[in-house]
Amino acid sequence: MTIRSYAGFTKPGFLLVHSERPVLTLLKPKLTSLSILKVLGGHERRVGLNTKFQYSVADRTFASGSVGSSMSKPDGVRLGRKQGGSSSLYSRPSLLEMKNDKAANRARVYEFLRGIGIVPDELDGLELPVTAEVMRERVDFLHKVGLTIEDINNYPLVLGCSVKKNMIPVLDYLGKLGVRKSTFTEFLRRYPQVLHASVVVDLAPVVKYLQGMDIKLNDIPRVLERYPEVLGFKLEGTMSTSVAYLVGIGVARREIGGVLTRYPEILGMRVGRVIKPFVEYLESLGIPRLAVARLIENRPHILGFRLEERIKPNVELLLEFNVRKTLLPSVVAQYPEIIGLDLKPKLLSQQTLLNSIIDIGPEDFGRVVEKMPQVISLSKTPVIKHVDFLKNCGFSLQQVRKMVVGCPQLLALNLDIMKLNFDYFQMEMKRPLDDLVMFSAFFTYGLESTIKPRHRMVAKKGLKCSLAWLLNCSDNKFEERLSYDTIDMEEMETEPSFDMNTLMEPRSDESASDYDEDSDDDYV
Repeated sequence: MTIRSYAGFTKPGFLLVHSERPVLTLLKPKLTSLSILKVLGGHERRVGLNTKFQYSVADRTFASGSVGSSMSKPDGVRLGRKQGGSSSLYSRPSLLEMKNDKAANRARVYEFLRGIGIVPDELDGLELPVTAEVMRERVDFLHKVGLTIEDINNYPLVLGCSVKKNMIPVLDYLGKLGVRKSTFTEFLRRYPQVLHASVVVDLAPVVKYLQGMDIKLNDIPRVLERYPEVLGFKLEGTMSTSVAYLVGIGVARREIGGVLTRYPEILGMRVGRVIKPFVEYLESLGIPRLAVARLIENRPHILGFRLEERIKPNVELLLEFNVRKTLLPSVVAQYPEIIGLDLKPKLLSQQTLLNSIIDIGPEDFGRVVEKMPQVISLSKTPVIKHVDFLKNCGFSLQQVRKMVVGCPQLLALNLDIMKLNFDYFQMEMKRPLDDLVMFSAFFTYGLESTIKPRHRMVAKKGLKCSLAWLLNCSDNKFEERLSYDTIDMEEMETEPSFDMNTLMEPRSDESASDYDEDSDDDYV
């Protein structure tokens, strides 16, 4: 074969060599592809090309590449096309394959959860770990903080939280605030949704808002422990409106921090559904609005009493047990807890007890509750001890009954103080027992602060007066009485009683804002 000429040109992606040959070829070409391959191979190395190229000699077509050469079918020159049906090394699975794999992984995770007793029905649509091992890690972590399988079943969506991205950062933040680790279990049982929260976006702004409500930083952990749900509230929603309403009815602004610290549930109460109806109902009983505000300051938990289910039925019970309607405001103001207790069993129990030991009837029991509604919370043993003390002092059963009806506080006072007062009455004042029957509140006055100095002043002036005239007044009033030429008989018969106006007096400089665990029972 005679090669007349070569025409060649290069492009970035390939090299083409075309040979011209005569029309008539008598002999088969002796030229092999080796020499041409060497030339082309050298050129390929110079330009650094890895693409395939083809050339044709006589009736044969050869293909050559950077790896080697192979013979192809004599279908002519084809440029830029792959030979055969070989697939790419970087092939990806189809969407269907991916979907099937995901379903298989979820099925394995569900199988693991069912195996340990967790019902995964609510997890459909929730992004879960790909492997059961990662899910096991989440379940184990929840176990470590005290949650049981039952707790997880109560809120299975907690399994969508990552241990490293969600659980650990949230619990670390709560711990740094001062929330005790011993409370984490109950905290998460009440509000497991906190594990979905972002510390920066969700939790920190709420803590800052609480500080803006005058809750002290060292009180915030106790607030969160008592009411963890507060971490999920909107800042300008229920929290702000409930506080604004309380201030509007007369709760002192400086007391808000203390009120919320002792009863943070207020932050979640709807004004129109809970707080306002409560306030208006107490007003309808005869308690002034400002007095209601003072009650809330002192006992903020009364806002948690359910109006229809508890408060109104309890008011009706008090009327049934002979508490006069006109004195209901006084009863509630003295002992606000009475409208939130399971009242009927307590009323029945105390009425039966007092009837059995001092023969108090239904009407007298009503008078006792009016003067000291806390009597319904007294234990049986202290009541009996106080009655026995009075009997040992020489009072008859009838006298004891009259004394208790006149001053039910006798059933709750410190017995040692009562004994000191009685000894002074007998040995220094030398009055008859009937004086104590007429004014049994004598035992409620301080011996050193009130009884002794007033008795000495009266004795020095040579006056004779009742115990009521002597004791039942302020120090200023007593000074005024000593200047009288005669003793007013009406003042002698006056008995101490609760004054609603004391609730509405201007507050002193002392504030009730300091955190304190209040007890519902002031008497033992």
